[in-house]
Amino acid sequence: MHDFRKLHGREMSRLTVEQYAEVPKHPVVLLLHNIRSMWNVGSMFRTADAAGIEKIILSGYTATPPRKEIDKTALGAQETVQWEYHADPLEALSDMKKSGLRIFGLEITECSRPYTSLDPSVFPLCLVVGNEVDGLENEVLALCDEVLEIPQFGTKHSLNVAVAAGIALFEMVRVFRKGV
Repeated sequence: MHDFRKLHGREMSRLTVEQYAEVPKHPVVLLLHNIRSMWNVGSMFRTADAAGIEKIILSGYTATPPRKEIDKTALGAQETVQWEYHADPLEALSDMKKSGLRIFGLEITECSRPYTSLDPSVFPLCLVVGNEVDGLENEVLALCDEVLEIPQFGTKHSLNVAVAAGIALFEMVRVFRKGV
């Protein structure tokens, strides 16, 4: 029989806020464009902290901290994850491309490929996620180097944006760490 005793917080070797600020981050930026739910924004901050990515860029009408709705689901990650706001996602994406980041949209399109098909050569990168109902706009997709999709096997062909971002981010971190 295995000992599956649940660990308490003090047993998990959690980093302090100060330690987290000093550790190297995975070379991934998450751009949230026109996310309408502040709870989704907070959830993605929390996931970004857990995945140890470089930063989040908020764009369009995506709400920015501090907001109680973001704070409720971020659980403090809005204080640990670097973030910035750019009204225009096209400008932010163009600047990242110029600095050498590959841009990956997360959407179902004609030419999208599975999110599991990445290899270490694609880093550093930016993952772009969009509105809960409309997804990513065609103008944003046009700036993507590639579009990734999470295969869907049910009737909805839709995941909550925060869930989808979490699935893709942790796959990206896995691929990056495997290649290091």
